[in-house]
Formats: sequence, C-alpha cells, structure tokens
Amino acid sequence: MVDLSTTYLGLALKNPLVASASPLSKKASLVRQLEDAGVSAVVLYSLFEEQITYESRELNYFLERGTESYPEALTYFPDLGNYNIGPDKYLELIAKLKQSVDIPVIASLNGVTAGGWVEYARKMEQAGADALELNLYYVQANPDVSSQEIEEEYVALVSEIRKQVMIPLALKLSPYFTGLAHFARQIVRAGANGLVLFNRFYQPDLDIETLEVIPNLQLSTSADLRLPLRWVAILHGRIDADLALTGGVHTPTDMVKAIMAGASVAMSTSALLERGIEYAGDLLTGLERWMDEYEYESVRQMCGSMSQKNVADPSAFERANYMRILNSWDNRVI
Repeated sequence: MVDLSTTYLGLALKNPLVASASPLSKKASLVRQLEDAGVSAVVLYSLFEEQITYESRELNYFLERGTESYPEALTYFPDLGNYNIGPDKYLELIAKLKQSVDIPVIASLNGVTAGGWVEYARKMEQAGADALELNLYYVQANPDVSSQEIEEEYVALVSEIRKQVMIPLALKLSPYFTGLAHFARQIVRAGANGLVLFNRFYQPDLDIETLEVIPNLQLSTSADLRLPLRWVAILHGRIDADLALTGGVHTPTDMVKAIMAGASVAMSTSALLERGIEYAGDLLTGLERWMDEYEYESVRQMCGSMSQKNVADPSAFERANYMRILNSWDNRVI
C-alpha cells in the first residue's frame, strides 16, 4: 500500500496536500470540510500588518509612507475595520479550529516592517497555532532602497519573529530576489524552518477608457507551476529547511512534480476554489494511483528524486536549458 505521509515543519502529515491561505480558511465549517476532503493541514487566511496597526490606531504611519509620490495608492487599502477578520477574531478562530479539527493549523502573518505587530506571532502560538507562515508581500518601488537593504530588513524581521515564538516558522517568498539561493540560506539561518515558494504578486491592469489602474485577481493555472518547481528543485538538499511548493498545483501530476522536485508538501488554493473543496480527494486519489502505477512505495521515496542534485543533467535547471530551448526553435524555423 502506498504511504502518502510526509513531514513539514516538523509536523507529521498524513499526505502532502496542504490548503494554502485563502477564503476557504475564514470559517471553521469550511476548514472542517477541507479536513474531511483529505487535506493534511491548512494555512489560515493572512492577518495583515495593517489590520493590527489599524486596531492600535497606528495605521496613519503606514498609509502615509510614499504617498507624496503615490497618493492614488491609498484607494487600494480596504476598509480595514471590516476587511477579513480583526486580530482578536483571528486568534479566536485559531483556538476554535484547534478544538474542532485534527489537522495542523498554520497561522499566517502578512507584513514587512519591524514593529509591535510581530508580537501577534506569540499570540498566535498561545492561541494554539501549530506553526506560523510569514507572508512577505511588498513591492519595493523606491529607487533609493537597495536590494541589500531589502534583504537585511527581511532577515531582521524573521529573526525578530523567531524570538517571539517556539513553534515552527515558514517564510513565503517572492521569486524576485537576485541571489535567491543565497537569500534563502540567510533566511533559514535567521530562524526559518521552511520556505514556501512562491508568493504571487497580484498584478494590476489598466483601463484605457477610464484611465484608471484596476486591481486584478486571477487564479493560477498549472502553467504557473514551472517557476516554483524550478527553484524547489534547485534548493532541495542545499538548505536546511523544508520546502513547500505553492502556485500551479491543479492536478495529481502537478503534485507528483512538486514532490519529485523536492517539496515536502504541495499547497493548493485556486484548484479548490474553482472545483470545490471535494476536489482535494480527487488530487490525492490521482497521486496515489500514479505512485502505485510507477511502483513508488512512499512520498519520502519520491521527494527530491528529480531535484537538481539528483538528476542526470543538473544544468537543465540553469542557463544551459535556456540555450537548448532556443536552439530547438532555430531548428524549427530554419
């Protein structure tokens, strides 16, 4: 019988399918449905730095940063009094879930600056969270801020939160770091137990009739898998941390690829939003069927079997692959 169990952030999971942060984790009833459908853990909807600072009447500082250059940016902040759920209700949700579900509950903090809001990491731990995912979602548009400054700020933030909690800490990264492998190692040394690859920055669109910038949210597709797949494969075995792949996990094949690249877990949201929570069962059934067909006994046996360290041609993940693809098109055209 195929063994789907895996370990992520020191948590023993019954399978590698984790529900990533989404509206599906806003209610305890929905999380129970996710558990019944087969997911092995759930990442809660993010609690935002702005929500916490709003609660403590310090939001003006954050809203005013950069507004001389980008005053229109203020219109994109939601009514934080009603957005999502407030800090206290978020903590109540964690406590409620720990009483009503058996799967691990991973809290999520979304922020970028050091400040009093990081204390909520400790409050999440006290509420019963099994682990914490720190979601660094921030587009640095100031040309006076260097990449080194950004990385140092992030490392300091992880170090500060590590001081607040004893539970495992994962960092959800963007793919836009110049020396991503080096930065990943720094983050792990600062105290991260795992990395989640990657955060998807939602790109705005332009309305050329009204001359307005329009916030635009598009769900992922399997085509989005390739970017995190590449970096999971590169980092596997090179940093002392668990890897989670998120973005583009829509089919059992996507899950197989994620695990073989080196991910301990495959996180999915868009597929469950599009097809319904019960689709989690189809993903797991398909994964188990594939493993049985190709005679894999366990997820642990598969994990990292096609990482850069283990494939016959490691250069395929780097520049040589780019050159090979270009040459293949030359042969078609000429």
